[in-house]
Amino acid sequence: MTRLGDQSAYLKQVLLIFIVAVTLNYLWEVAQAPLYVGLENWNSVWWHCFVAALGDGVLVLLIFVVGWITFRRFDWYVHPNGRALAVMLVTGLFISIGIEWVAIKMLGRWAYTADMRLLPGLDVGLVPILQMLLLPPAIFRIAARWHSQGITAARKT
Repeated sequence: MTRLGDQSAYLKQVLLIFIVAVTLNYLWEVAQAPLYVGLENWNSVWWHCFVAALGDGVLVLLIFVVGWITFRRFDWYVHPNGRALAVMLVTGLFISIGIEWVAIKMLGRWAYTADMRLLPGLDVGLVPILQMLLLPPAIFRIAARWHSQGITAARKT
C-alpha cells in the first residue's frame, strides 16, 4: 500500500470509529436525557442529544489517540488485551469525571434531576460516567470487527 493509501486507510478507520461512537452515544444521550434538568421536554431533546453525541464522538477519538500513543500502534484496539482495556477504561473515567465536574461545578452548563444517581464524594452523575466506561469498549469492538472484515475483503480482491 502506498503512503497515500495508508493515510486513506487511517482516515477511514478514524471516521468509522467516530460514526459508531456518535451513533451509540446518541442512543445513550436520548436514554439519559430525563436525568437532566430542562430535557424532560422531548421537543428539545433530539437536537441537544445529537450535539452531545458529536462531543462524545470526539471524546472517544481522544481515547483512541491515548491508546495510539500508549501502544504506538494505530490498530491497538483491534485485538485488545488487558492493557488496552485498561487504557479505554481509565481514560474514559478521567474524561467523564473531568467533564461532568467542570460542567456542573465550574460552568453550570447543566444540572441533574433528583433521579440522577451521584458519584459519592464528587457529586457528579453516575450515568454519564458509566457512558464513557461502557460504550468505548463496545465502539472499539464494532470498529475492530469492521476493520477486520475490510482487511479480509481487501485480501480477496
